[in-house]
Amino acid sequence: MNRLLLFFGAFMLVAICAFRTSLPLDSAIKPSVERKHINWLTVQEAYILTQKKPKKFVVDVYTDWCGWCKVMDRETFSKPAIVDYVNQNYYAVRLNAEQPGDITLGKQTFKYVSSANGRGVQELAAALMKNQLSYPTTVFLDEKFQLIQPIAGYLEPRTFHQIITYFANDYHQKEPFDQFKAGTYVKNYQASLTAGK
Repeated sequence: MNRLLLFFGAFMLVAICAFRTSLPLDSAIKPSVERKHINWLTVQEAYILTQKKPKKFVVDVYTDWCGWCKVMDRETFSKPAIVDYVNQNYYAVRLNAEQPGDITLGKQTFKYVSSANGRGVQELAAALMKNQLSYPTTVFLDEKFQLIQPIAGYLEPRTFHQIITYFANDYHQKEPFDQFKAGTYVKNYQASLTAGK
């Protein structure tokens, strides 16, 4: 009899735990909070939009197998201050560097070039990265789709926020980045990143 009660008690405990984990905690108490996201576009969509309303571009060049690309998605591109700033000041483009098929922008067509090792590269991605294939690479373009600068490697949130404000407001034409970080950025932008954690 004790074994039967013990078995029944254990079964009820497992059933209750399974039911509770299938529901979000506090689901009945709090409405779900929708997280902000960067409005990612294809390069073709952004190119068409800039013909009507010019804006600078930030291009996330990634691959499906790139671990640091996933970390940047999770840790950097999810910060509210970054999401808001990018959506307001840039056309944000995600470009898979190994995407097969052609990409046509205006009168120019970029092709996928296969390689002997089985990993090819999209010509547009290679051109944006100046043929320095490193993932992730964040590429900045002006309103006329002219290259400002590619930046290879993972960018943590604070550094990324400094860079997007530096290029969006044309500080790159006025002062070196180190001077901007130490002066203008601290004075004008630092609070927005810490407030948006």
